[in-house]
Amino acid sequence: MAMKHISAKVHRTWRMLRQDRGGAVAIMFGFALIPMIGLVGAAVDYSRANSAKVSLQAALDSTALMLSKEVGPNTTQDQIDQKANDYFKAMFNRPEAKNVLVTTKYDAPSGTLVMNVSGNLDTALIRVLGFKSMPLATTATIRWGSNRLRVALVLDNTGSMKDDGKMDALKKATNDLLDTLKAAAVNKEDIYVSIVPFSRSINAGKTNATAAWLDWSAFDAKKVVNAANGYSCFFSFCLVGSSWVLSGTVLTHDNWSGCVRDRGLAAAPGKNPGPDQTVVAPDTNKIETLFQVNPPNVTADCPPAVVMGLTTDWDKMKQLVKDMDPNGNTNQPIGLVWGWMSLVGGGPFTVPAKDANYAYDQVIILMSDGLNTEDRWYTTQGDIDARMYDKDNSGVGTCKNVKDGNVAIYTIHVNTGGDAESQLLKNCASKDKFYYITKSDQMTPTFKQIGSEIAKLRIAK
Repeated sequence: MAMKHISAKVHRTWRMLRQDRGGAVAIMFGFALIPMIGLVGAAVDYSRANSAKVSLQAALDSTALMLSKEVGPNTTQDQIDQKANDYFKAMFNRPEAKNVLVTTKYDAPSGTLVMNVSGNLDTALIRVLGFKSMPLATTATIRWGSNRLRVALVLDNTGSMKDDGKMDALKKATNDLLDTLKAAAVNKEDIYVSIVPFSRSINAGKTNATAAWLDWSAFDAKKVVNAANGYSCFFSFCLVGSSWVLSGTVLTHDNWSGCVRDRGLAAAPGKNPGPDQTVVAPDTNKIETLFQVNPPNVTADCPPAVVMGLTTDWDKMKQLVKDMDPNGNTNQPIGLVWGWMSLVGGGPFTVPAKDANYAYDQVIILMSDGLNTEDRWYTTQGDIDARMYDKDNSGVGTCKNVKDGNVAIYTIHVNTGGDAESQLLKNCASKDKFYYITKSDQMTPTFKQIGSEIAKLRIAK
């Protein structure tokens, strides 16, 4: 009995000790629970803050992109601040973020806009540890000026542009593109633009009548006005352009329309490059390198709008666009080579000097609404196409020559007649830079898309 009593006593004592030990563990666990909850809470609140910061950065980047299209040398700091806050508030919707503040700093000489946004996030779980909020901050930078841009707009002014409102749509799209480029130019020299309206011929301008780079042989062969020289004559009068003149009249160079045709003596499709496929300098000792003046009996295939070399005079560009009027047949090769020449010089074009402190991007935007129908030598599409891009001879032609000259080519085929897309324009374009549209009103968004791409504005994080 004594042993049994002792055993029961030991058991009771052991049970009490176990109960005391369990209480100590509970106390120790309670102490450990506080930092554990803090760690878990910190992870949750950090995740929330990180998510808010991602949204913050996305909204700031979008704001920067919007501002990049509007900020210019004449924009004031107050205007930038107002626009930045308006755009940001429209795009950032995270109510848990408090005291959000957007600040900007624009430095016109360096072409840099720095945007900063700051705020804080109310915590959910780590408030018990005394941390009531977490800071939020991020930044975005727009930089202009590392690259400069030179753009040649080669625009179809042929007779078919009268149809389906295409010419009016082209004028609107071109003006909108000019606005985009103008807005992207922080400094005057950042972006130069040339404009080359084309049909079968190019209007180089009557003011160049005495230029040494002109070949007058075709004009002089027809300067005597009579039926034998290809004029439409009735009785004693012959039609010269839109005027009737007495048969036998001798026209002077002052009667020139201002228009020139493809240069070169002869054309052989797909063979060695001729002067009409290059920007070789005119040489008075080599007549094939000169620009052949349109004969006086050929006036119906020339755009009334005169080509314009690289300029920063946006008002004059828009006046040229206003003067465009559809007329004549389609000769895309002559438009392309003149666009190229406007970027590098030659003929009537003198190019502004480049600043060694900048890199330069050169771009041609070629828009046409149809197929090639006539050049100086041919009225067969295949022969004209071959001067521009010979698909059977590794792409030999003007398109390849332009791209080999480090010039990017964007091509736009506007086809409202239901025909297939132009394989020629597609082949001619630089990679992924061909656009095919079937409605006139699609020109404006297409030109805007190209304008935004070539503006070379970027966000640097």
